[in-house]
Amino acid sequence: MQKDVVALKKITDPRGNLVVLEEGRDIPFAVKRCYYIYGVREDAPRGFHAHKTLQQLLICVAGGCDILLDDGAAKTTLRLDDPAAAVYVGPLVWHEMRNFTADCVLLALASAVYDESDYIRDYEDFLQRVKA
Repeated sequence: MQKDVVALKKITDPRGNLVVLEEGRDIPFAVKRCYYIYGVREDAPRGFHAHKTLQQLLICVAGGCDILLDDGAAKTTLRLDDPAAAVYVGPLVWHEMRNFTADCVLLALASAVYDESDYIRDYEDFLQRVKA
């Protein structure tokens, strides 16, 4: 399981910052879907699922939130609050997002279009699949 926040290429000059994301370099999969989450109440956690095959790269382009990653053997929580950092979430990794700041915008880049059949929404089912 990827447990570290991944540093993205940031270019800084007197005008500000620019973060570059390139498929095959910074993104380890072909991007088929992008979405973002915003306007989440601080006390309203999100996620609570894993995917069978989907890969994602999560980036807080504004604000911050905590990302819990669980591979069935170990859990880690990361604070994501730097637009030049990302968290890779691979297949069969349970993930939860919590403690959103009021200004949080969480961008997700995904390796496939939405497919409900790829979701594992029951934690016990997730644990069984990981052990199999």
